[in-house]
Amino acid sequence: MGKSHNIGSTLDGVDLTACHPHHQVLFEPIQIGPVVAPNRFYQVPHASGMTESNPRVRAAFRETKAEGGWGVVSTGAVSIHPSSDDSPLPFARLWNDADIASHALTTEAVHRHGSLAAVELWHGGAVVMNRTSRLAPLSPSGIPWAATHIGFMGQLRPKKMTGADIDAVLHWQRLATRRALDAGFDILYVYAGMGYLGYEFLLPEYNYRDDGYGGSLENRVRFVREMLEVTRDEAGSRAAVALRISLEELRAKSSEHYESEAHGVVSLLSNVPDLWDVKMDSSPTDCGASRFRQEGAHEPIIDFVKSVTDRPVVGVGRFTSPDTMVSQIRRGVLDLIGGARASIADPFLPSKVREGRYDDIRECIGCNICIASWHDGVPVRCTQNATAGEEWRRGWHPEKFRQTLAPAKVLVVGGGPAGLEAALIAARQGFDVTLAEQDEDWGGRVVQESQLPGMASWRRVRDYRVWALSQMGNVAMFTNSQLDAAALSDFGADHIALATGAQWTTRLYSPLEIPAAPLEGPQVFTPEDVYAGRVTGDRLLVFDFDNYYLGGVIAEHLAEQDRYVTYATPAGHASAWTFMTNELPYVYQALENARVNIHTTANLMGFDGRVATLKNLFHSAETELEIDGVVIVGHREANDTLYQSVSDLSGNGNRSSVTLIGDALAPGAIVHAVHSGHLYSRGLIDPDATYLRDEPVTLHEPDSVFPAYQSDPGS
Repeated sequence: MGKSHNIGSTLDGVDLTACHPHHQVLFEPIQIGPVVAPNRFYQVPHASGMTESNPRVRAAFRETKAEGGWGVVSTGAVSIHPSSDDSPLPFARLWNDADIASHALTTEAVHRHGSLAAVELWHGGAVVMNRTSRLAPLSPSGIPWAATHIGFMGQLRPKKMTGADIDAVLHWQRLATRRALDAGFDILYVYAGMGYLGYEFLLPEYNYRDDGYGGSLENRVRFVREMLEVTRDEAGSRAAVALRISLEELRAKSSEHYESEAHGVVSLLSNVPDLWDVKMDSSPTDCGASRFRQEGAHEPIIDFVKSVTDRPVVGVGRFTSPDTMVSQIRRGVLDLIGGARASIADPFLPSKVREGRYDDIRECIGCNICIASWHDGVPVRCTQNATAGEEWRRGWHPEKFRQTLAPAKVLVVGGGPAGLEAALIAARQGFDVTLAEQDEDWGGRVVQESQLPGMASWRRVRDYRVWALSQMGNVAMFTNSQLDAAALSDFGADHIALATGAQWTTRLYSPLEIPAAPLEGPQVFTPEDVYAGRVTGDRLLVFDFDNYYLGGVIAEHLAEQDRYVTYATPAGHASAWTFMTNELPYVYQALENARVNIHTTANLMGFDGRVATLKNLFHSAETELEIDGVVIVGHREANDTLYQSVSDLSGNGNRSSVTLIGDALAPGAIVHAVHSGHLYSRGLIDPDATYLRDEPVTLHEPDSVFPAYQSDPGS
């Protein structure tokens, strides 16, 4: 169990004077095998999308979290062998000694701030497709993962592992452990979750073996036990050994000798690892979006673990509230508070809790854009934290800002996500900032969308920035302020940022997969009409080719008003892009619960005020729907009229620079608007700055071909 200390104004040299007494337990050091975590804030393994191709980007990204007070900072999945090749999805490697140096950049960076560095050693088993290595995937019984999404499908099925294959994997784990120690890691993981190899041995659906690794629960646990033992044997007292395990499916399985198979696995391995890292089985349940999964949603599955083992337990739940964190500890659910998304949204969350700066916490909104980054195969992005992934390549720090040496006046027009971010960052750099918004409230599209079902957490984008701006003496904020070109010219600002947003159109969808001509008519609506309550009619069609969350949420919203709603899209799924953010299964559940009828691969051809005609995108069969109105969620156009009218100000003797930002520059998701506003204001000090291109660390010549599975595992 966690090592406890008496709490006073200091704790092992940590000043807790400003920390609320109720929260001071979060800063107790915790013994994890041979190492000690300086506090209970634990950045659990999560993907960064940075890989060995961007080792400096990766090191700075992880270092920022250590600087912000996370006591343990972990890597994402680090493959131990080419038979665990997840490309084109990004993953890290410890395949040979040439990989050590790039990881050492991270451990050295993390250690500079007194935090522990953890590495998630990983073998993907049957889940990976080995598209690049072209080795047959490994599976306990040759059972493949039958993915339902094209991005995860592959046509190479796994081989059934022989005894020699098992010995080989154990040997690869030993070699990876050796390299991880040389790279400087303090905590070494064995991964038995999310469908990967260790998990496959645990679940009877994957494991049909009739040898000592299959059949009874005791036999199915054997492979994971041996992976832990070989890791500990190699690590000795130099590092702790952690087990990351998914418990959702196992807890649902009855057991003859235990309350569930999850209880059995934890009991059988109780004291083998130094740390239990417990989680869910699938990405949508493990990293559920805030629309569908509340803070602490894992607790009903993992709440028993501490009653079965006396080793420390870490888990996640998109924790942003210190009170919720303390509750998890006091009630015996967790010893360490795991954070992935929360640590991306605010790397300095622990420091802010310690310093009593609770209102300054930039809370995760649970939009899961960070997870979409991994699906996209790119470095991580964050709606709340525009500096994520930009720490090294642009030199952006989330809490520290260069101060302007040439004070100037900045006028930001528009108080949506881009405008709020631009104003805040400009003010933090020492500029005299005026922010003007034409509406009665701040937030723009965030305020509108956060009123829809499940979207309340997204309001944090607005609330954090409005609060932060209100604390600054160099900011003037005005709502109900409609400015025209003459007003901008008379204002006398040195820099003007126009964050005037974008508006939805009624354009239809062309089979060329581009927006087509607008659909005209009195009963044709856009999302703005939904927000304003202008949509009329009892039978409505929502036609969506935006493909993200909004079309589905609007359909759900209208159905909640006791209207008969049909949803149609040219895509293959409703709200198709929400697969990228782990929302797709829950989107379908929400639409089904709202009794929304769904048509996919369907194009809206026309609407005469009474009947809408849909045509199948592939076989051209037509369907007629008797409806009263259509809401089109498809194409947005930038509101750049004001920009066009002031673009010639410089020609009239006005030296103001005028710049479009956010949706007014290029309509996109909220994450793009926030980043655009941030980029603009950083550029006020260094307008010519660009980002650095990272390069792999190559200190060794490439190794020869890896041995085949059947060869001597010691070779």
